[in-house]
Amino acid sequence: MKLWSKAFSDNGPIPIEFAFGAIDPATHVTLSSNRNPDLHWDEAPAETRSFVLICHDPDVPSRGDDVNQEGREVPASLPRVDFFHWVLVDIPMGLRTISAGTHSDGVIARGKPGPEATGGTAAAGGLRHGLNDYTGWFAGDPDMKGDYYGYDGPCPPWNDSLVHHYVFTVYALDLDRLPLEGTFTGAMVREAIQGHVLAQAACTGTYTLNPKLAGQPAK
Repeated sequence: MKLWSKAFSDNGPIPIEFAFGAIDPATHVTLSSNRNPDLHWDEAPAETRSFVLICHDPDVPSRGDDVNQEGREVPASLPRVDFFHWVLVDIPMGLRTISAGTHSDGVIARGKPGPEATGGTAAAGGLRHGLNDYTGWFAGDPDMKGDYYGYDGPCPPWNDSLVHHYVFTVYALDLDRLPLEGTFTGAMVREAIQGHVLAQAACTGTYTLNPKLAGQPAK
């Protein structure tokens, strides 16, 4: 299988329009356009019955002690954990393209509705979104807390010493419909697809809100 985007090259920087946050010289971070990037995939096995899409950031600090704190920096040595930015399931076998901005176009306080997802086209009916991890991140913020379905883009700590990686993965499954009901998360989807993956493909974009690292190649 192959997966690619016209928005960014594999292991290249993700443009600001596809991020949740952007660098602001005065406040460190400001909201960005938060559009989902376009994605295209091909060469799936003939036996494929549906696809699953997951986007995750494996570089999220495992502790928040230093995150976004003035005069401090998140050390590169800190253990990192996964943060899910997009979970989309029950993608029909005949759908091989997701256009830019069809699943997210702007920051929506308290999150976009779900789990039903049309992707802006009648042909995309039946798709379902899982919760992304902004649901937990904003749980303590009275102005932002809610269920965040669908895509919400990069917004790494502005004082992180690492450039973050955003891994978009499409899985070809031998299932017509993923056996999950109601609200579900990326971790639940990963568990549910075990034993049903015929093939998979990934592409990775990078992003940082640390002005010291902006424009530098990711390690």
